[in-house]
Amino acid sequence: MQGRNPDQQRRGGRARLHLPGRPRQYRAAHRAAHRRRGEDRRPLTRIVRAGPGFASRRSARLSESTRRLSLALILGISFSLVPLSAEAQPAGKVWRVGVLEPGEPSARAHLIEALSRRLRELGYEEGRNLAIELRFANGRLESLPSLAAELVRLKVDAIVASTTPSIRAAQRATNTIPIVMSTVGDPIEAGFVVSFARPGGNITGRTTQAPELMGKRVQLFKEAVPTLTSVAVLLDTRNAHEVHGFKEVTAAAQKVGIKPQSFEVRGPEEIDAAFATIALTRGSGLIVFESAINNSFRTRIVDLATKHHLPGIYPFRDFAESGGLMSFGAKIVDNYRQAAVYLDKIFKGVKAADLPVEQPTEFELVVNLKAAKALGLTIPQPFLLRADQVME
Repeated sequence: MQGRNPDQQRRGGRARLHLPGRPRQYRAAHRAAHRRRGEDRRPLTRIVRAGPGFASRRSARLSESTRRLSLALILGISFSLVPLSAEAQPAGKVWRVGVLEPGEPSARAHLIEALSRRLRELGYEEGRNLAIELRFANGRLESLPSLAAELVRLKVDAIVASTTPSIRAAQRATNTIPIVMSTVGDPIEAGFVVSFARPGGNITGRTTQAPELMGKRVQLFKEAVPTLTSVAVLLDTRNAHEVHGFKEVTAAAQKVGIKPQSFEVRGPEEIDAAFATIALTRGSGLIVFESAINNSFRTRIVDLATKHHLPGIYPFRDFAESGGLMSFGAKIVDNYRQAAVYLDKIFKGVKAADLPVEQPTEFELVVNLKAAKALGLTIPQPFLLRADQVME
């Protein structure tokens, strides 16, 4: 993965930017399936969200939106017509997968769906040989240890964890159950693995970072908005890779005449305060890092950026789809699909310690022209031609 220039490959006029390194009949079928199970009428996909007083009880009451998501996931897995793999596991074994997320179900539904669909393609079917336990912290990162401990008590066969706080909570809860990282910055620096080639413990998976990514974001931002002179950077310094990332941003910004300033956001209650301070500094742009808090509250962040008339570059396309100006980052859906591949290998007997950690090699650039218009910006046409997707 080393030595490849970010701008090397272009296809069809767009830059492929590389970096180193269900309806009524379904409901009827669903009810019938439960009747056939007899006494146990609980769906095999269970969702628990952290809420007020979470530490004093094992699980939070499911909201109506959560029930809808649970039903959608059950139907999506149970009634998908994707052919089963011939290599599916022996009859009678039900694999239990725990999924630990720092955000809300609504913000991660498409990612969980990608994981579930890929598992189905690999031969793991909900209600036959697969059960999924979903746990969401709803942005309350302090609840992650309790959620992770609950998954361990349920004796799941593997845990899929997203972002550094979730992975760390799972790591502290178990050193025997395999943990698959669906998104993470620097797993070596975080102490999750010994090396990419040989993780060495019970943790493996896929990162969302690659060398030069932060600098490339600065470069793209300046090309899209040539008038940029200063940028506010939202980050969480508890993550070492974000501290290093800010250094990369600073070095790249100096080369193009931009002054960066960091703003710490460790919890949802700090988001509004950060933007109030940014407004006082009269910054001309915003760079959002991929911390658990930023990802969990992306809609609020995008709305506040729009309110304060701040063009921003964000880590994933979800932010652009939520109204952000542009994003440049890994295809996070691919990470969740690949997490299913890791699970398949683990279920077939491969140890997490022997499964190399993967880095993304292809990143996508997404531009939201509606957001640009709202901000009074005109994005240069040559830049738009380089984008993987232009939202109008």
